[in-house]
Amino acid sequence: MENTAEKKKIVLSAIQPTGTPTLGNYLGALKNWKDMSEGEYNCLYAVADLHSLTVRPEPADLRRRTLEMYAILLALGIDPEKNIVFIQSHVPQHAQLSWLLSCCTQFGEAARMTQFKDKSEKHPENVNVGLFTYPILMAADILLYQTDFVPIGEDQKQHLEIARDIAERFNTVYGNTFKLPEPFIGKIGARVKSLQDPSQKMSKSDPNPKGYISMLDDDNIIVKKIKSAVTDSEAKVRYAEGKDGINNLMGIYSCCTGKTYDEIEKEFDGKGYGDFKSAVAEAVVEELRPFKTEFNRLMGDKAYLTECAKNGAEKASYFAQRTLSKAMKKTGLFQL
Repeated sequence: MENTAEKKKIVLSAIQPTGTPTLGNYLGALKNWKDMSEGEYNCLYAVADLHSLTVRPEPADLRRRTLEMYAILLALGIDPEKNIVFIQSHVPQHAQLSWLLSCCTQFGEAARMTQFKDKSEKHPENVNVGLFTYPILMAADILLYQTDFVPIGEDQKQHLEIARDIAERFNTVYGNTFKLPEPFIGKIGARVKSLQDPSQKMSKSDPNPKGYISMLDDDNIIVKKIKSAVTDSEAKVRYAEGKDGINNLMGIYSCCTGKTYDEIEKEFDGKGYGDFKSAVAEAVVEELRPFKTEFNRLMGDKAYLTECAKNGAEKASYFAQRTLSKAMKKTGLFQL
């Protein structure tokens, strides 16, 4: 983020290190992150490890997954020299600003967050305060960098709304401090569904491992999962209502090959689902091959990953501190 480029709009993307992203994450969002990083924006990419603590991961697992997720970001083709790629906990200003914003957040609006309600019901044995204040830390992540745009899915809309509400309240009480972020409306990726239950989105938390493809799955596992994907009895490759399984596979194939649905229907006219599934599997394997090769190379060079993370944290801290200092001054905290 050179000074000459500071007029570019700022985009912040963050991902938790709670497991390897799925093919759905890749085709729906991550595939576009590289294009975004080379375009008209100043991009920051964060591994949101602090957010992961709400589910109490094993410490050794969290350390390993954090480094793996950092490598995944670079393996996507995101250049750490041209973008700021960092690990959230390496930039202490995130936690510091979170406290200031907590004091500007009403209990009622935090309690209304549907994700808190959902997760509390799913994990009644661990309804911790971090789970409740999670959206406030997310607001700090966004507001620290005077972010213009945040790429979000449907399930994160509420979190961006509360970030805007908190920023607006802070600005009203203390004077103009934070930019109000907007959702990033970029290239629409595929909305990939579960291979076993195409009424649900593909998720790494699916209890049935055949329902999702991990970005790091072996080629033969990818082929097996796609060949066992749920379809219908018509045995005709066409996009239509009631053909959720085939529609899902067509979406995946379209994203990997660039072919339109009409072109796919013509290509497989007169062919059965077996031929189609084989083609989809091959397309997915080829799509993920360069990423997996680069990921394995990066994981073999931990010194390089550590150096990149260190540089990314330094760059992020520089920008974060400017906002934090301004916010602290506005709230009346005595500064040295």
